[in-house]
Amino acid sequence: QVQLVESGGGLVQAGGSLRLSCVASGSIFRIDTMGWYRQAPGKQRELVASATRTSSTNYADSVKGRFTISRDNAKNAVYLQMNSLKPEDTAVYYCNARVPVYPTPSDYWGQGTQVTVSS
Repeated sequence: QVQLVESGGGLVQAGGSLRLSCVASGSIFRIDTMGWYRQAPGKQRELVASATRTSSTNYADSVKGRFTISRDNAKNAVYLQMNSLKPEDTAVYYCNARVPVYPTPSDYWGQGTQVTVSS
């Protein structure tokens, strides 16, 4: 089992910045990819950014050039630096950890942290 604890959400004006943090505990040696998803009201949860253990990264097109994901394997942590925030970035952001288990990977989720961007 993997437990994830997020922090860093809040209210910010458009154009501002926030940094989200997520720390994993439990069976952390099994984790490969860690990332951030978000879910806005009435919308499906979507991938924002992810990073593998070797720091290969992937970003949603909507956040490329504005958001940066990073991992600190020594601290079992993943971070999301969000710059130039837009009102459409408003959502609950969830930390995700994926364990490559055959045949289907196991996904673990944090409790979510609210990010609200005012115009």
